[in-house]
Amino acid sequence: MNFTEIAENRQSCRSYDPLKEVEQEKLDCILASARLSPSACNGQPYQITVCRGAAAQKVAKATQGMGMNKFASDAPVMLVLSEKPYVKSAALGAKLKHNDYRSIDIGILAAYITAEATAQGLGTCILGWLDDGAIRELCGLDGAVRLVITLGYPKAEDKLREKKRKDMDALVQVVE
Repeated sequence: MNFTEIAENRQSCRSYDPLKEVEQEKLDCILASARLSPSACNGQPYQITVCRGAAAQKVAKATQGMGMNKFASDAPVMLVLSEKPYVKSAALGAKLKHNDYRSIDIGILAAYITAEATAQGLGTCILGWLDDGAIRELCGLDGAVRLVITLGYPKAEDKLREKKRKDMDALVQVVE
């Protein structure tokens, strides 16, 4: 798939086949692509924690407060994206420019993960509704948990949905 095809085919999966495990080779490809994602000053101020089995179930439960994300329990893999400290140059830039580069970097990381997962024939959903404290404790993390990405094979009936996006002229402004 080229990148446009990946973008056209990637969608938030909310219907996983709980009986179909993610092959280690595919997970390795996803993590290798994630490692290549750009970050401020190449600092990679994040950690990816891969949760499978009982750990994945516990993390899924920590994303389901107030009835949210019920589908997460069927995803065989949960990728927890948590913060790590900035490198010195990025910390200085963030302070001087009043910009949260770490959050931007984690967003780019999530895009790389979900794009490669799509290329591997897997489904993903990026979850921001989560219990930070519970997931930190479950995974032994020091840094704040920013996102959890569900990962697995979509059920056969989970067909590609039509994308509803803004018109290009409402989204893009050209200044010359």
